[in-house]
Amino acid sequence: MALRTQTATLAGGLMALWLAPPLAAQAQFRLEARHDHWRKHCTGTLAFTAGGVSYEEAPSKKKDRDRHAWRWAYTDIQQLDIGAGRVSVLTYRDVTWKLGADRKLEFMVADAAGLGQVYEFLKTRLDQRLVSRLAGDGFQPLWQLPVKRLGRIRGSEGALLVGADRIVYRTSRQGDSRTWGYEDIENISSASRFQLTITTFERDKFHYGNYKGFNFQLKEALDEARYDELWRRLNQSKGLKLIGSYRDKEESK
Repeated sequence: MALRTQTATLAGGLMALWLAPPLAAQAQFRLEARHDHWRKHCTGTLAFTAGGVSYEEAPSKKKDRDRHAWRWAYTDIQQLDIGAGRVSVLTYRDVTWKLGADRKLEFMVADAAGLGQVYEFLKTRLDQRLVSRLAGDGFQPLWQLPVKRLGRIRGSEGALLVGADRIVYRTSRQGDSRTWGYEDIENISSASRFQLTITTFERDKFHYGNYKGFNFQLKEALDEARYDELWRRLNQSKGLKLIGSYRDKEESK
């Protein structure tokens, strides 16, 4: 009887495992967030799942129909911007009183560690539509350079960190840090050993639909070998690694 019970328990466990959704589908991050209104604000939960992003206002004295609740599939998000203590969601929905501008909702989030985890979770789901203003804390670069990012009115100073799978611009100026996977970069260019431009797929509000360029003054010279390494990593992220491998194979025959 004991053996039969153990067998039944094992069978039940295997059945439950088989019926359970994949671990990726179970992944979920829930962060406390504040959404500011034209007047006052509300607090609630910002959730990130395999299916999309949602915000639900916490229960209050409001009637259910008056509480804010939104849900977006990833295909309904034009750009999701994660900053230090802030998340903004740009949708495809028009705002009539803004002359048809697309609707953007912003949320304040105090959990910095949680936002870092959300970035790692979303980078394969939103690809180039994900903008990270995080400084990449804990990231171990292959090499780095002290730099100044040039701005239209005011720039910022920090460090450009280059890794195997990403480039990080780390600065103390709030909202100016960035983390780019190589797949988030459209191009890199350099006019001299003391200048570097990184052109990304981030939307530029001053040039609708255009790529956004980040222009850096380098405080130390960028040698040719490191610049070539950047080019190689960028090209590999675009699938050119396969072309190079095929060419090498043909030449070795």
